[in-house]
Amino acid sequence: QVQVEESGGGLVQAGGSLRLSCSGSGNIEDINVMGWYRQAPQKQRELVATISNDGNTNYAPSVKGRFSITSDNSMATVSLQMNRLNPEDTAVYYCLMQTRHLRGPLIDNPSHYDTDYWGKGTLVTVSS
Repeated sequence: QVQVEESGGGLVQAGGSLRLSCSGSGNIEDINVMGWYRQAPQKQRELVATISNDGNTNYAPSVKGRFSITSDNSMATVSLQMNRLNPEDTAVYYCLMQTRHLRGPLIDNPSHYDTDYWGKGTLVTVSS
């Protein structure tokens, strides 16, 4: 089990910046991927950015070049620096921590299963 907690949301004017932070606790040694998703009113939850243990990042096209995700694997923390915010970025932002477990020893090239743990979300509001 991993407990996830976000912080850093708030109200910002269009063109401004905001930084979100997230920390995990519990079985953090099993975390394989950390990231951020968001859900705007009356819309489905969508990917914002993820970062894997080996540093590979993935961004939604709408935030590429404006947002930056960083992490500290040993501390199980992940941050999202959001620049040049616009009203379309208004949403509840959720932190994801995904653990990976192997179904056998490495020498057997085993399959794996992943488990997602979510924070409660933090609201980001961008005013025009």
